Amino acid sequence: MTSASPTLLDDSLFPSYGLFPVETPEEIFYLDEEARQFAERAVYESSASEKNVKRLVKSIFGRSEHGVLYRNSANTTANTTFSNRAANCLSLSIMAYALAEHAGLKATFYEVDIPEYWTRRDGFSLLNGHINLRVSVPNEPLLVSIGSSYADIDFDPQMIQSDFPRNAVPKERVLSMFYNNKGADALVANSYSRAYSYFRAAATLSPSLQQSWVNLGVLYRMVGAYEQAELAYKHALTINDSHLTAWENLAILYIHQERDEEAKAITEMVEARRRSNPYYHFILGEQDYDEGKYARAIEHYQRALRIDDSRHEILFSLARTYHQLGDVNNAQRYLEKAVRHSPNEQDRSRYMSKIAALASR
Repeated sequence: MTSASPTLLDDSLFPSYGLFPVETPEEIFYLDEEARQFAERAVYESSASEKNVKRLVKSIFGRSEHGVLYRNSANTTANTTFSNRAANCLSLSIMAYALAEHAGLKATFYEVDIPEYWTRRDGFSLLNGHINLRVSVPNEPLLVSIGSSYADIDFDPQMIQSDFPRNAVPKERVLSMFYNNKGADALVANSYSRAYSYFRAAATLSPSLQQSWVNLGVLYRMVGAYEQAELAYKHALTINDSHLTAWENLAILYIHQERDEEAKAITEMVEARRRSNPYYHFILGEQDYDEGKYARAIEHYQRALRIDDSRHEILFSLARTYHQLGDVNNAQRYLEKAVRHSPNEQDRSRYMSKIAALASR
């Protein structure tokens, strides 16, 4: 009797995944009374038919109003984001969508086509996408726009002003991104059945969301289901064969399977394509920093800066690493550069406080 062939979604590997139900769309976009009143105060002028789009944006970010701050790990529902006043680009967009919709505005999600960009968390290198939102006054005869008729909402104003293409995406894809992010949280926490529940929901709702298939492959590999992992990675590559993270994970899988020649060929191809991406060198520097290899980390950060010298996170990492080496002058110099290139007040304040701490020594 032959064993069953591997499948893309293999529930038998995680029989308890049903104990971890994912949030419903209604739960994700729900707003309580306080949040709904906030939306009305921000948008309505003298009546509900007079709408001020720009004031919604100012109210979300303004310290005197709501003052949402950036937190990469804040994969939260609209109402939790509102209560915590902390968000990443996805949870900010979800909250802003819910607020705008309640106040009678039109809201459209946009996925931004950015180069590969990673962050380090709990020893994992996590690939970040980027999403933002446009809110506008509906074109209806009884509605009046006060000031501009639309506004874009994004933590990073450079993203709005950049040449990166962006595409409008439906609400279902955003829900899948939310599930995918929650699955990554569970994966980092070694909660594999919970991770499968989220990745399964993401892949089922939006089968074209490539990253959910890649993450499923990672999960399969971590539980030793190598055939399923290879199937998931290769399926991701049928969606877009230029997805280097899928190729890289396939190479890692082949190394686990001692398919060294196949792994070597893929790794060389991936590295050749990534050399022009500053974030590739940045994440190598972050990995060396985590391991205490500060001189090597600086080499990687400097390579990243030679490609793009305007990214505040790279400049800050250089400052942090020089500080570890006792080079206060270079630490202060790169901190000052990080301040100049910071996209928001939160990062500027953080860097300024570190400069003040260095100066006081």
